[in-house]
Amino acid sequence: MRRRRAGRGAEAEEPIARKGGMPRALALTLASVFVWGVAHLAARRRLAGGLLFGVFTLLVTAGVVAGVVIGWERISLWISIRPDWLAGIALAVLALGLVWVTVVIRSYRVVQPAGASLPTRLAGRFLIVVLCVLVAAPSVWAAHLTYTYRDALSSIFQQAGHRSHGTVDQKDPWAGQRRVNILLLGGDAAGNRTGLRTDSIILASIDTTTGRTVLLSLPRNLESFPMPPGPARDRFPYGFTGDGPLNPGLLNEVYEYAENHPEVVPGTPPNRRGPELIKGTVSEILGLPIDYYIVVDMFGFADIVDAMGGVRIRIDQPIPYGQRGDVLQAGDRRLNGKEALWYGRSRTDSDDYTRMGRQKCLLRALAKQADPQRVLTRFHRLAAATKRTISTDIPLDLMPAFIRLSGKVKDGARIDSLQFVPPLIHTGNPDFALIRRLSAKAIADSGRQSGASPSPGGSPVGRPDPSPPRPHSGRPAPDGATPTPEADHTVPTSLDKVCPS
Repeated sequence: MRRRRAGRGAEAEEPIARKGGMPRALALTLASVFVWGVAHLAARRRLAGGLLFGVFTLLVTAGVVAGVVIGWERISLWISIRPDWLAGIALAVLALGLVWVTVVIRSYRVVQPAGASLPTRLAGRFLIVVLCVLVAAPSVWAAHLTYTYRDALSSIFQQAGHRSHGTVDQKDPWAGQRRVNILLLGGDAAGNRTGLRTDSIILASIDTTTGRTVLLSLPRNLESFPMPPGPARDRFPYGFTGDGPLNPGLLNEVYEYAENHPEVVPGTPPNRRGPELIKGTVSEILGLPIDYYIVVDMFGFADIVDAMGGVRIRIDQPIPYGQRGDVLQAGDRRLNGKEALWYGRSRTDSDDYTRMGRQKCLLRALAKQADPQRVLTRFHRLAAATKRTISTDIPLDLMPAFIRLSGKVKDGARIDSLQFVPPLIHTGNPDFALIRRLSAKAIADSGRQSGASPSPGGSPVGRPDPSPPRPHSGRPAPDGATPTPEADHTVPTSLDKVCPS
């Protein structure tokens, strides 16, 4: 502040700047960080101080009113589905941070003590620089997170969108649909394989009102399954038979087959052919419509677990894995990404069907433990891992509805599981009529137990079975195990009872 040499103006202004010295100047500057204009008003800069205070009050009032009237959760969900808005928000946050830093600097300049010694002035300026960094850091961090989130959204949903599914009404996003069926695919593109094999195939049927979920699991080595109508069924009218001697016709080969033979899914771009064909194939096997798919690269899945800080799970028996004799010891464990991957993949001293059960327990644990605080504190790593790992055709406009639905699952909605594995189903000669009947019954029972009533709109619970039912044969499974009675295996089991916790 300039010092006046003479006149009453100097007497009126100088004491304000000098009284209290540097401590007072720093205190007023700090106060201006939290309420704009305080330092200017103290220095009798009434016009500038009043303007800053008015702008600050307007911003705070607008934020409070928006939060109370609309709700911050609703606002955040609304913004989260608009990547184009997110770029603007990132710039706006940076601009706000720049304005805030400017306010801090100007506040100090109007109250800095006149005639202070050089060391005092240098100390004061150093502290103001530190204060500016502290003020700017949250804005830069928030803008970076916003941009990272936008980048992840654009990558994951780059080919998904509401255009192919119709416009989503946010007031009724499910459009009266009682259940939403999502195909969860775990892809294994290991170095000793060509292409991607879907070794984990689970249909999640979720009640859109209660969040109650039924998981229907199909083994990767299922054979002789029907293909969906169209070019695929024309090529394999009696069931899928594979592509050459190295591909005998297992369910986990369908994804790669479609990517290598675009003629069976005409008009579908690369990296979408596999999901589309296996989506239609699983729909035929289960007799259920499938709304969306999610493909997770199994090796990228380890990055997601690491980004979340690991996953807590109880292991009842030691699980050997790998070729070096490593073992996941029994007990309550927090698994890192590599360990969680092997927990869901290892077949050493077990089989495909045992690991199918572990995979669903792993999904349950992740769903229960993915709380907002953990996601926020590890957001950057999680977004980067998700972008590399996940692909889906879920419309971006449905994200808020799915977020609310996942909240119901996390808050305790029951998850039931039904596995179509030996001895109930013989993978080499499956009883597809039985599979369809049990799938429809599991979902119908889940709807009744959750209090839902059938509605004429939305996806049907199941489709009529085109093939005549055949009795359960009771003959030995391919591995020589003798099947137990059908009733022992046909009832879905709650994961709360099956999975150690």
